[in-house]
Formats: sequence, C-alpha cells, structure tokens
Amino acid sequence: MAPPRFRCRAGARRRLAPLLLLLALAPAAVAAVGGDVEYPHCSCDGGGGGGFWSVDNIFRWQKVSDLLIAAAYFSIPLEILYFVAGLRHLLPFRWVLVQFGAFIVLCGLTHLLAAFTYEPHPFVLVLLLTVAKFLTALVSFLTAITLLTLIPQLLRVKVRESLLWIKARELDREVDLMKQQEEASWHVRMLTQEIRKSLDRHTVLYTTLIELSRVLGLTNCAVWMPSAAASDGKVTMHLTHELRRGGSDEGLVVIGVDDVDVVEVRRSDGVKLLGPGSALAAASGGGKEDTGTVAAIRMPMLKVSDFKGGTPEVIQTSYAVLVLVPPADKTWGAHETEIVEVVADQVAVALSHASLLEESQAMRDRLAEQNRELLQARRDTLMANEARDAFQRVMSQGMRRPIHSILGLVSVVQEDDLTPEQKLVVDTMGRTATVVSTLINDVMEMSATNRERFPLETRPFQLHSMIRDAACVSRCLCDFRGFGFAVHVENTLPNLVIGDERRIFHVILHMVGNLISRIDSGHVTFRVRADDEVAEDTLGQRWDPWRPSYSSGYSSVKFVIGVKSQQSSGSTIPPAGQFKRKPSGEGFDLRLSFSMCSR
Repeated sequence: MAPPRFRCRAGARRRLAPLLLLLALAPAAVAAVGGDVEYPHCSCDGGGGGGFWSVDNIFRWQKVSDLLIAAAYFSIPLEILYFVAGLRHLLPFRWVLVQFGAFIVLCGLTHLLAAFTYEPHPFVLVLLLTVAKFLTALVSFLTAITLLTLIPQLLRVKVRESLLWIKARELDREVDLMKQQEEASWHVRMLTQEIRKSLDRHTVLYTTLIELSRVLGLTNCAVWMPSAAASDGKVTMHLTHELRRGGSDEGLVVIGVDDVDVVEVRRSDGVKLLGPGSALAAASGGGKEDTGTVAAIRMPMLKVSDFKGGTPEVIQTSYAVLVLVPPADKTWGAHETEIVEVVADQVAVALSHASLLEESQAMRDRLAEQNRELLQARRDTLMANEARDAFQRVMSQGMRRPIHSILGLVSVVQEDDLTPEQKLVVDTMGRTATVVSTLINDVMEMSATNRERFPLETRPFQLHSMIRDAACVSRCLCDFRGFGFAVHVENTLPNLVIGDERRIFHVILHMVGNLISRIDSGHVTFRVRADDEVAEDTLGQRWDPWRPSYSSGYSSVKFVIGVKSQQSSGSTIPPAGQFKRKPSGEGFDLRLSFSMCSR
C-alpha cells in the first residue's frame, strides 16, 4: 500500500528543512565511516606517488576530518538537550529527540574510532569500531522507522497551526467588531445621558437631533409627528422638530401618512434608507447634491395607559418618524444604524417618561383642586354642624323647656277634682303636649344622627281615651277655622290595644290639619270603625296580595277623616296622588284614612 501524500505550504517545507538535513547526515556519516575504515598498508589503484595528494596526506586529512566530524556529532546532542530543557510543550516528542541524540552520538563515536585506524592498531579497536557501527545501524534503522509515524504527526501539527492562524484572524476580526460595538455603546450611553437630562418633550427631541448630528456627522435631522384625525378622518404627518430649517419658510410642513416611504418606515422595525426621489427625504432637507442617502426610522409614541396595570387593551400604536440626512461622502455602516436604532428606542422611552410627567402634573393639579374643594366642603360641614348645634340649643331652650313646664303643670292639674268636661280638656292638653315633646325630640334626634325614620314605641294603651282626646283637639282646630265637626265611633271597637299611642295621635291631628288647610269652609267627619275589608280577608272571602294577612285574635281598626265643602265649585282640589276621593256614597270631597291592627 503506497504511503499517503501530504501537501504542505512553502513555509512548512522551509521549517522542515533542518529536520530533513539532519536525516540526510545519517547515511552520509555511515558512508564516511565505511569509507574511512582502511588500513594504512594498502595497495590502492592509481595511488601512491609524491606531492600533496599522496596516500599519507590523504589519510592524514581523513583522520582530521573524522575528528572534526566526531566533535561536531558530540556537540549537537548537547545543543539539542540545552534547547529542549526549557520547552515543556515538546514533551510528547522527547523520545524522538532521544533517538536522534543517540543516533548522532553513535555516528560521532564511529568517526572517533575510525580516526585511530589509519595507523597500526590493536584488534580491540577493530572490535569496538564494529560494535559502534552495529549500534549506529540499529539506532538509525529505528529512527527511520520512527520517522514514518512522526512525519504525519508533524504535518498534522502544521495543519493545526494553519487552522490556529485562521482562528486568530477570525478573532482579530471579532475584536475589531467588539471595538466597534464598544464605541457604538459608548456613543449610545453618551446620547442616552444627554437625552435623559430633561423630561420636557421638546427638549428631549431637540437634544436628540443635536447629539445625533454631532456623533454621526449629519447635515440635518428632522422629527415628524402624527396629527390628530381631522373631521374627514384623515391623519397626516407634521414636521415638528428640525435641526436646520430650510431656506424657504413655508410654515407648517405636512406629508400624508399614505406616502409610500412613510408607510414602509412605519411598518419596518429597523432603519430604512430612502431613495433619491423620496418626498419624505426632500421635505426633511435631503435629496440635494451635498447630501447622501437619507435614513429614517420609526419611534413608537407610548401612552400613559400602556404603563398601567390590568388587562391590556388592543390600542393602535402611534409612530413618529426620525429622518437623518448625512453629507454626500457618508455611507451608512452597521454600527451607525445600530446606534440610530438604540437611540430611537431611548427617545421613545424618554418621551413616554415625559408623558408620564405631564400626566402626573395634571393629576397633581386635579388633586390640588379636589383638595381645595374638600377643604371648602369641610368648612361648609363645620358651619352646618354649628348651625345644627345652634338649632338644637334653640329647640332645647325655646321649645323643650316650655313643653316640659306645660306637662308638669298639666300633671299637677290632673291631680285635682275636676268635672268630666274639665278632665277631658286637661287630658287632651297633656296628650297634645306629649305629642309635641315627642316631635321635638324626633327633630333633635334627626338633626344629630341624620336618620329619616323613627322607632315605634309599642305598648298597651286605651284606644277609647285616645280617640276622645283626638276628637277634642280636632274639634278645637275645626272651630278655630270655622269648620263643622262630627265623630262616629263604632261600639264594637276594643278598648285595650297595643301600639304607639303618640304616633297615632300625631297622625290623626296631621290628617285633620292637612284637610282643613285645603278648603276654606266645610264639615269634617271623624270616623273610627272596624276595617271590614280586612275582616273579609281573614274570613277567606277574597284575597289581595297587596294587603297584609292577620292571624286569628287580631282585628283591624280604620281611622277615616273626611271633609265636605259647603261650596264644592270653589274648593281647591289637590293634585292626584296626594288625596283620595271617596266614592259618592260617603259624600266626602276629600278623605284621608289609615288602618291599624289591634288585639
């Protein structure tokens, strides 16, 4: 099987030249030794004679040459040993170097022994020379066999070295790229620091334009902002911020959002290079002879609602457009576009922070206004409390005390011997004073606790006595207003009942006063009877879901107060819903009634 062929570069062959020369010296040394082992007494063809090229001179020169070769062979292993002693990385090939050293030493030994054979010599010298030549042959043969396996390894080392050189060049390129990225990141950090120095929207944008123009060496920079939708629903892009204004002052510069370049820039995430005929580039100061390829990138306009928690809503994102106009001799590189992309993101974040600041300022103003309103409401509440306290003091001092005095006087009078008529008047006065005192207490309690309902004090009381007192007061009211008065009470009504006596008495007086205030003159009738409709309900003759049902042992008492006008045509009829007209069988123009359950 033929040995494999290895192709090496010229540099690799030059590095292997010393090794090949060393290998070539071995057979030359063997040949020299083999040729030098001759005895001085020989008969050489064409030899002899005098002059410089005599046999003795030739032997003398061979002897000197053998000594020099032996000295050189002995010095070479020492140099190799000194060289290899400090190279730890050659440890795997040290055994090969040992073989080469032994081979060279044996070659030097054969030359040294051969130098003493040109004169008469003993047999031991010939034996030593023979042994040295045999050992030299053996070591050289082993070294030759070793080279068959060593040379491919050396070639693989050279291939690995070439791969390492390629890897080193790639690392150099990566280092250059890292330096460019570090430079770009340094520019980005510097730009970010300048941008974040202010939280005002306009200051942030103008700082961005100035710093980008300084770092990238731009001719002009411009920012296009989307406008609010017009009445026809059309949205346009306005040139709001520009580093250098154009020669003609045309006022507001507008371009439609349906422009081809605007649409492509708003859809793209990275930097978009605009063509020579771009309307967006021309409106931003580009498209001239002294300007290069114009670049544009979108900037998301984040809203305050994007930073709030809760379920995210589908909101159409609004984008601004940043246009960069370079000089004519400038081309856009990868690190420059990366700087622009990162700066655009930082500007979007800075603008969002500015929006948050504006929103927080507006919220602070609203909170300050609400605080002022709360302080005013607190002052109003304090004034209302003071007015309530004053009202309670007036009620307590101006009305409660006199009523208590009247109650005390009435109680003293009730202890005397009175006629039935006098006793009726005194009891009525006492009951009326009690009702007035209850009303005053209710008013004061309502003003203190802001309650709209009053609890009922249910207890047993004499129904006939209460009806007699209510009829007495009602007659007094009717006589004072010029009304006639009549009382009709059924004999079957129970006397001892359970309920709130004062509330019932108050309701009866309120009904009488309300009716006589609606008509100028007439006749008032006060009727107290058992509620037949409820009695029928209890007997099961008919059922009404709007009426309460009573168990056995309970009866319903109905109080009816009606008024009949003397001149029905001139009477004032109240609005519907306030009063109930009785059917014509009763003969009342106006009527009020309520029922109570008694046992």
